[in-house]
Amino acid sequence: MIADYVKRMFRGKPLGRVAFNMRPVQGPWGGASVFTRQLMQVLARCGFDVRFDLKKPADILFVIDPRIEEPLRTFGTDDIVAYKKQHPNVKVLHRVNECDQRKGSDFMDRRLEEINAVSDLTVFISEWLKDYFTARWFDASRPHTVIYNGSDPAFFHPIGNQPYDGNGPLRVVTHHWSDNPMKGFPAYKQLDDLIADGKIDGFELWIIGRWPVDITWRVAKTFPPTHDQALADLLRQCHLYITASLWEPCGAHHVEGAQCGLPLLYHADGGGIVEAGRRYGMPFRDDLPTVIEEARRAYGLLRQRVLTDAPNGELMCLQYLRAIYQMLSQ
Repeated sequence: MIADYVKRMFRGKPLGRVAFNMRPVQGPWGGASVFTRQLMQVLARCGFDVRFDLKKPADILFVIDPRIEEPLRTFGTDDIVAYKKQHPNVKVLHRVNECDQRKGSDFMDRRLEEINAVSDLTVFISEWLKDYFTARWFDASRPHTVIYNGSDPAFFHPIGNQPYDGNGPLRVVTHHWSDNPMKGFPAYKQLDDLIADGKIDGFELWIIGRWPVDITWRVAKTFPPTHDQALADLLRQCHLYITASLWEPCGAHHVEGAQCGLPLLYHADGGGIVEAGRRYGMPFRDDLPTVIEEARRAYGLLRQRVLTDAPNGELMCLQYLRAIYQMLSQ
C-alpha cells in the first residue's frame, strides 16, 4: 500500500530507498513496532521508497533490532556486512533503543555492540541510554545523536481529556505490552493495595495491557492490550500517568500518556523516562503514598507543564528525516 502511495505522488525516481530490518505489525505490540510503522509512513509521504529486506538496492539500512532470529526481524549484522561489500555506498543508521539493564538480560548489550560496529550513524533514544553505552563500548567521537521518542499525534493528543476538578476520584493509569516485573508492577500493586486498604483516599487505578500472572488486582480497573485510537481514548479518561519501569532506555507508554494530557509519576531510577518526567512530573522511590498526594495538590501546575512540553511524534519523525537527509547528502 505504501509503495502504491509513493508511486501516485512521485512518478519518477524515489527520493531515497530505506530498508528497515524489522517489519511492523498492526495491533498492540512493543514500542519498536509502533515506531517503525510511524516513521515509515512519514518517509513514504516524503517520497522515500520503504522496504523490509535487502532484495533490492537500498540507500539506507535502518537498524531497529539486532536479533535476526526474532520473527519480525529481516536482516542482521552478517547480512549488513555482506550487503556493504556489494554496495559500498550504502549508509547504515542504527537506532539504539534497548539494553540489558532494563530487563535483567545478558545478551542485548553485546548484540547491539556487534551491529553498531557496522553503522554510520547511531541514534540513541535518550541521553541516559547514550551515557549507558558510552560507559561500556560506544566511542562518543563517532557520529551520533539523541532523538527522544514521540507518539502519533493523530491518536495521542490532549483534546477531550478533562482536567481533574476535585470532584470524584483522581484516575491514575498505566499501560504495558510486556508483563516483565521490571516494568513497575510491584509499585502498581502497592498503589492498588493502598487504595483497597483505604490508606489513600480519592484515587482510582486503571491498568491497561498485560501484567504478571501472580498479581491479583483488588480494586484496579483492568483493560486488555489495545493500541492507537482505542488506547488513547482510555488514557484521555484519566488524570495522572504512573510508570515505575526501571532503567528504561526511553519507552513509549509514558510518552503516550503525556501526549494525552496526563502529568507523570515516575520512578527515580526510570532511566530515560526521567528526562521527560523532570519537565512535567514527580519522581518517587519508596515514598509513593506521599508523592501521589503531592501530585494531586500540584495537579494544575503539572498539567499546564505537560500540555506545554509533552513529546510529539511528528517532531520525532522530523528529526529522523533530517538525519536521513544529511546522510544522503554527504
